[in-house]
Amino acid sequence: MEFKTITAKEFDSFAKKHVQASFNQTSSWGSLKKTNGWKSHYLALIEKKKIIAGTLLLSKELPLIKKNMFYAPRGFLIDYNNYEILNEFTTHVKKYAKDKNAIFIKLDPYIIYQERDIDGKVIPEEKNNKKAFHNLIKLGYQHFGFNLMQDTLQPRWLFVTDTKDKTVEEVMSKMESKTRQIIRKNERLCIKTREIDETELETFKDIMQHTGDRRQFIDRPLSYYQNMYKHLAPSHILKILLAELHTDELLNSLEKEVVECQKNYDNRKKKHDQGLNKMNENKYISKQREAENNIHRLQKKMKEVKELQAKHGKIIVLGGILFLIHGSEVVSLVGGSYEKFMEYQSAYTIHWEGCKYAIEHGYHRYNFYGITGDFNEANPLYGLYLFKKGFGGKVVELIGEFDLVISKFWYHSYHIAFKIYHSLKNLRIKNRIK
Repeated sequence: MEFKTITAKEFDSFAKKHVQASFNQTSSWGSLKKTNGWKSHYLALIEKKKIIAGTLLLSKELPLIKKNMFYAPRGFLIDYNNYEILNEFTTHVKKYAKDKNAIFIKLDPYIIYQERDIDGKVIPEEKNNKKAFHNLIKLGYQHFGFNLMQDTLQPRWLFVTDTKDKTVEEVMSKMESKTRQIIRKNERLCIKTREIDETELETFKDIMQHTGDRRQFIDRPLSYYQNMYKHLAPSHILKILLAELHTDELLNSLEKEVVECQKNYDNRKKKHDQGLNKMNENKYISKQREAENNIHRLQKKMKEVKELQAKHGKIIVLGGILFLIHGSEVVSLVGGSYEKFMEYQSAYTIHWEGCKYAIEHGYHRYNFYGITGDFNEANPLYGLYLFKKGFGGKVVELIGEFDLVISKFWYHSYHIAFKIYHSLKNLRIKNRIK
């Protein structure tokens, strides 16, 4: 077996077909990370002129000490259950990093630790990757732990909906009734999605800023989204959808409903007054009262929509989601909505559009991305899991985060410094939020 550096093009050709393919293991991602000071290394293990293992390895020089930390985002593209190949690749990667003054190599493999169902319960009869875990430990990788909360570089717990060989109707049938009702209600309310390009990134940033203010987190600067678009959109990895309320269409729809209700009301009254209506008197009165209430409700709604239109325009942006699409999945990476339009629950519409995109374009799954592994109702993030669960699917528990230590002294020094930096950063964030 031969270990060597390869070109970005050679790596992408290998990576896009791999079972663990993710947007993190692409040259586009490497190009994006370069804007934040990371250097890309494309490494491969070759046997009989065929790549059998590879990785995008990112490195960044730490200030003052002139040492580097290395990171394989979402892990090596390798069969972790094959100890011989994993050992060979680890040996070469470790030497490669050591020659470049590395302190450690971090990786968080994109493989399931153990299969779970929609409620987060382990499915014992399903296969797992515990052998892969033990292989990594045997080779000296230090495991971060089986964390339940979102305290790793990337989520260890995900929620996904299977879309492989499924129809739109089949996926919708697996949803909870409440989720279906909201999606269909939003269709009636003339809430539609639209993909934006780089000229409208400020709109998406504004949504995220308002969401961050509401949920008390510091959002990324506009340049972050601009860089993402610049490096990921050309390779069709990135897609941003907005949900918009079309007030003119909604007013027309409501007007038609009013006309139809009034027509039915008048017809019943005419037949009743002329003695042509065979309906029971009490039932007739009930039907007419129901129609009156519907007309009043619709007219009230029309008034509200007109006021909304006068204040915010004919097309009102409600929220948005940034998707990353690669390999066999569509990932909902980050999104938000305006608090003043929360009643429209636009996230349901955008996620459903993402699901339909996955179905119609042959992707195997729609990934709602991060949740926590704590399924206790007292968990403050339990509502996030419930929302995603409503679409149907399953909980995914990944194997976790590992460090391969190269210099013990600098590794421990780095972690002490990082804890101090992290504490100061959190304090600064809290003060900014206040």
